[in-house]
Amino acid sequence: MESSPLISAGLPIALFIIMIGIGMTLTVRDFRQVAVYPKGMVVGTVAQILLMPMVAFAIASMLDLSSAIAVGLVIIAACPGGTTSNLFVLLSRGNIALSIVLTVTASLITIVTLPLFTNYALQLYAGTEESIALPVGRTVGMLVGIVLFPVAIGMVFRTRAPELSRRAESAVSVFGGVVLALLVVGLIWGVRDQIWDLLRQAGPATLLLNIAGIFLGLLAGRAVGLTQRESIAVAVELGIKNSTIALLVTLTLLESSTMSIPAAVYGVLMFPIGFLLAAYGRKVIPATTITTTPQPGPETKAG
Repeated sequence: MESSPLISAGLPIALFIIMIGIGMTLTVRDFRQVAVYPKGMVVGTVAQILLMPMVAFAIASMLDLSSAIAVGLVIIAACPGGTTSNLFVLLSRGNIALSIVLTVTASLITIVTLPLFTNYALQLYAGTEESIALPVGRTVGMLVGIVLFPVAIGMVFRTRAPELSRRAESAVSVFGGVVLALLVVGLIWGVRDQIWDLLRQAGPATLLLNIAGIFLGLLAGRAVGLTQRESIAVAVELGIKNSTIALLVTLTLLESSTMSIPAAVYGVLMFPIGFLLAAYGRKVIPATTITTTPQPGPETKAG
């Protein structure tokens, strides 16, 4: 289940570069709109923190999963969106500022909620009283180093060289797509000897969780009247999980390779589903929508 050196060392560097490029597409006004019209942030955060774990409990009961797999499924469901979710939102033409805000807020809240859901799942399925805690410093450091800092660099670059930043947007999308494709290949190659056994044990449950999260995001967006770009951002954040945190919990804190199976399988399956969502987003959201800062009101509602 361990990452290859190429992924563990190369992925953070690639994400740092990509997040600089994403920052070039943003202005302070984009984040101000998220704060002034926080409906998307509230809906996305509640769905990530509360609804997704509840969906996992329902799936575990419906499919009658083994205790370890059920606990692992709840853990990956309770994890926030990862930094790669911001890239998928870019590829999907979703609201990137909202995506970044959701990544940061959910990751910070997860420091408290993930141990709670994990401990409850352990008591419910495994009958243990084991208690876990997440490394606060490491989580905050990751968010600052790979999300906030490079985005700030990109935003500063945009203010000083707006024309060059606009020309760089397409290059960022292409580079990001290549990085994601290489990541998928690397993940599959790393578990090539176990992939069929892993898929047999946790494939249906993790695939169902992933699809349920995406549809939950889209439906919630439509129900509360979010724009299409906001709904796409929420759906991506619910579907693209930070499987690294789930592996940290299962392999390091709980020392259970079996519980880590759902996180490993989810970490592979979420990418092809994410590409399908990106294709959907690019189909329903015109490219002209993201060339200027959207105004609240006239943008097409989710439908």
